[in-house]
Amino acid sequence: MQFLLAFVVAAPLLGAAAALLPAPPGLKGKSPEQAVLRHGVTVTGVILAAAIALALGFDHDAPARFQATTDISWIQALNVRIHLGIDGISLPLLLMTALLFFLCALYSYFKLPEGPSPKAFVALLLVLESGTLATFAVLDLLLFFLAFEMVLIPMYFLIARWGGAQRQAAAWKFILYTLLGSVVMLLGLLLIGLNSGTFDMVALASDNGRELSHTTQLLAVLSIGLGLAVKTPMWPLHSWLPDAHTAAPTVGSVLLAGVLLKMGTYGFVRILLPVTPDGMATFAPYLGAFAAVGIVYGSLACLSLARKGNKGDLKRLIAYSSVGHMGFVLLGIASMTPTGVNGALFANVAHGLITGLLFFLVGALKDRYGTADLDTLAGATGAALYGRAPRLGAFLAFAAVASLGLPGLAGFWGEMLALFGAFDPAQGLSRPAFLTYMAFGAFGTLLTAAYLLIVVRRVCMGDPKALPEHGSRSASASGSASASGSASASGSAPALELADIQRYEFAAWTPLVALTVLAGLWPAVLLGLTDPAVQKLLAGGNA
Repeated sequence: MQFLLAFVVAAPLLGAAAALLPAPPGLKGKSPEQAVLRHGVTVTGVILAAAIALALGFDHDAPARFQATTDISWIQALNVRIHLGIDGISLPLLLMTALLFFLCALYSYFKLPEGPSPKAFVALLLVLESGTLATFAVLDLLLFFLAFEMVLIPMYFLIARWGGAQRQAAAWKFILYTLLGSVVMLLGLLLIGLNSGTFDMVALASDNGRELSHTTQLLAVLSIGLGLAVKTPMWPLHSWLPDAHTAAPTVGSVLLAGVLLKMGTYGFVRILLPVTPDGMATFAPYLGAFAAVGIVYGSLACLSLARKGNKGDLKRLIAYSSVGHMGFVLLGIASMTPTGVNGALFANVAHGLITGLLFFLVGALKDRYGTADLDTLAGATGAALYGRAPRLGAFLAFAAVASLGLPGLAGFWGEMLALFGAFDPAQGLSRPAFLTYMAFGAFGTLLTAAYLLIVVRRVCMGDPKALPEHGSRSASASGSASASGSASASGSAPALELADIQRYEFAAWTPLVALTVLAGLWPAVLLGLTDPAVQKLLAGGNA
């Protein structure tokens, strides 16, 4: 178990270095590009297998205890240690991260985004995987910061070099926002470590803030919380996210939504709740207020983008939906109750699965049509997926109803538990304030259902008032040039017979569908892992 966790964290770095080397003669395949893409699938597949083995060897009777631990002295002068370990909080995130990276590598093998060398793409993908996995496995504050920062450069280049329109501006905005937040966060981490005499997260959680004065806790929560809030992203520090998602390649959007956003909320749970409980109690009402506003704001932004005539980009819409969904996660954390924090952790995983699937689907739709503009996709010559690509339409409709929180699917439980946590917050927090936040959250769920159902109706059914003529519906891809010439002057896309789901797409998307259904029908699988660990965390290691 010790070796497996260290292997999961370190192996992607070795794989990234190997990806830059020339392929051995017997493994080149049809081309060096194919060989390096196959290398990416192999390495991420091995990492996923190791993560599954780690989960199978995990003692499920003691999920509150850190397991597979490694604790080695690294920088003695600062008492910094290479300390790794997993518990019921980090194991689901570790598994989801390994799965999403494998699915992205598999998808890229068949559909590599346009850009420079595939070698650089695979190497950056593996460095990004190592940083995200390390974030969920390290138990030292400075190591957490290093892992947290390690993901920025790979994601910057994935957006800037393999992205779409406005990619340079979006990449700069992403890295400037997150770097500035990280600088402030580092000050808070150093403040905790130097005042308590240790950077060890297990020892700090067990101490439960007793070695830190109230002022120190307030300053630490303010600085660390700002850095984590940027990555989450919390309103109003979210403005980098829509641009980054819109410009990023498909796999970049999947990983940004499915993994990177979880690093911020994980930091709130792993560091601030157990290490600075008094400071969190002071700032929790403000965190809840920002979360509630973010839920409604994200939903209203999506509703505006979904309206006819607004030229809304579907990738941008789903990016704004993440602001709302992550608001539920922050609201659960702000309640500081086991129910709310469990809901936040459940919503984290559900959002990673469902929004990852949505970005896969929108990317596939954009590849087929050359656009993610909703007005074009819903126009007279638009997608109308139910008639032209029914399996693609069915997947999109499933992902949409899962995202709006349909009971029986994964999106339901996390948001419901977060609202329950706000209904009865921790002792000392203002119940009237949190009841107000709960009302905002409940209103946000209605808005979420509204915009997602509008998207499904427009993209999957098309515009009922301007149905394409019979002849244009049967136009084949081989006739696309003539169809393009006869397209209307309004600039809408030509009506083509869309390719339905390909086998590689089915292989990449089906695991996300299956896990969304499994988590929705059997939530105890996830809650059985997180609840004992959350109980112990909120009790300061005494539960």
